[in-house]
Amino acid sequence: METKVNYTIVGIFVLVLGGALIAGVLWLASGGAMQKKYDIYRAVEEESVAGLNLNAPVKYNGVEVGKVLNIQLDHKNPERVNLLFAIEHGTPIKEDTIAILNTQGLTGIAYVELSGGALNSPPLRTTAGNEYPEIRTEPSLSERLENVLSTVLAKLDSTTNNINSILSDKNRAAFENALTDIATTAHTIAAGKDKFDAAMSNAALTFENTSQATARIGPVLDDIGRSAEAVAKMGDQVTLTSAGIGKTVDSLGGEVKRLSSETLPELERLLGELSALTISLRRLSEQTERDPRGLLFGRKPVPDGPGETGFGARKP
Repeated sequence: METKVNYTIVGIFVLVLGGALIAGVLWLASGGAMQKKYDIYRAVEEESVAGLNLNAPVKYNGVEVGKVLNIQLDHKNPERVNLLFAIEHGTPIKEDTIAILNTQGLTGIAYVELSGGALNSPPLRTTAGNEYPEIRTEPSLSERLENVLSTVLAKLDSTTNNINSILSDKNRAAFENALTDIATTAHTIAAGKDKFDAAMSNAALTFENTSQATARIGPVLDDIGRSAEAVAKMGDQVTLTSAGIGKTVDSLGGEVKRLSSETLPELERLLGELSALTISLRRLSEQTERDPRGLLFGRKPVPDGPGETGFGARKP
């Protein structure tokens, strides 16, 4: 008795078993139960991403934590490039985390370097209007160097233009004329050195005479001041005397004649001294008008007249 075999069932069993084996191998190859989970993040670069390819590594402080999923030009603004990163779940991506393009070794293979992430900084979240959290970016080292070199070259070019402008034919001619004028002035000063020294000596002598005259004026002014004070004191005394006379006349009545006889001589003496002082001041004023130099250099003796000799000569 022969056993009948259903080849259809056998074929189906073989196919199912083969598919299960293939799926198991693929699952094990992908990590199996140890398969990692990834979070999607977005970044926007405003510089060239030449050398950056899909699946390029994304590193956090040098440790590989993900890969580049997508590179796409922003059609609204062609100066921007949109990047998508797949980063391992649990990686501390925070609000102050920064993405920078870097190149690896001399091969020029580009990758994304993440840095930052202070302990007290909150985790990066999705904002309104965005599908994924957006990591901030900064210019790469090559971009910064290019900007610095561009700035230096621009300044160098501007400096070169300024130097060329300064060294133009017109300015060189003006500079030569200025040097010629300076040389001429120096020769003129050297030629007139003796006159200049004489003028400085005269000026020094003038200053010395002026200081001597100032020293002589001082005592004269002091005498005038003392005379004025004496006149003022006399006036005060006269005023006090007059006031005393008035009080005496009002209070004593009967002794007016006696007090008047004692006071009037004193008053007459004071008035005489005041008159003598006034005459002296008038003579001093007239003498100053006739010979102003006398205040500075003193009076010169009057020469002897005819017949005036010896001790009987008239003196000022």
